[in-house]
This record gives sequence, structure tokens and C-alpha cells, in this order.
Amino acid sequence: MAHTTWVVVADGSRARIFETPGLQLDLREIEDLVNVAPGGPALSEKERDKFAKTVADRVEQGRLHHRYQRLRLAAEPKFLGLLRERLSEQTRQMIFEEINEDLSALDTRELQAHLKRH
Repeated sequence: MAHTTWVVVADGSRARIFETPGLQLDLREIEDLVNVAPGGPALSEKERDKFAKTVADRVEQGRLHHRYQRLRLAAEPKFLGLLRERLSEQTRQMIFEEINEDLSALDTRELQAHLKRH
């Protein structure tokens, strides 16, 4: 059975979820979550926390439905910490790489190139 990897690229206002076969970097975006809380770029910590829970819940659902077998997280450092705290132990065990960097502004091609260098 082929393994699927989910790549989650996020910051406090947006999270994009990609899937790719195995460990390849043939990314296909499957979801784009946006934090619609008021406050624009200056989101409050409470709103960032709520958004981290939303993203974590989506990642948990993916695991429960066997949508992926490996997880790769790339997020700005503070948001990565919030996200990690909200993931279950079972999901955290599926993480094979964490990137403490905000890559959310990159398009898919740029993201693939950056991850290949990482």
C-alpha cells in the first residue's frame, strides 16, 4: 500500500494542506483554511489559538480517516508550537519533519523547491 504524506503549511491567519505520494514532493493542495477572525494581520492570541485548534482538528480528522500516514509541518515558530500542543499523541507520532519557518506566502512550485532544499 502506498503511503500518503500530508504537508501542512501555516501561520496564524492561513493554513494550507497538501498531499503527496510517499515522501515525494509532488504537492497537491487539498484544503485552504483561512482564519476569518476580525483584526486582520494583528490577530489576537486568542484568535490564533482558536485557529490552531481548527487546523489541528482538521489534521486529526485526516488521521482518523486514514487520509495520510506521514505528516510534515511547516509553520511560523509560534504557531507551530500552538498547533503541536493541540495534536494528539497519535498524530504527533506521525510527524516526520517540522519546519520552524513561515512558508505560507509561497506558491506550490516555490514551496516544493523550498522543501526539496530542506
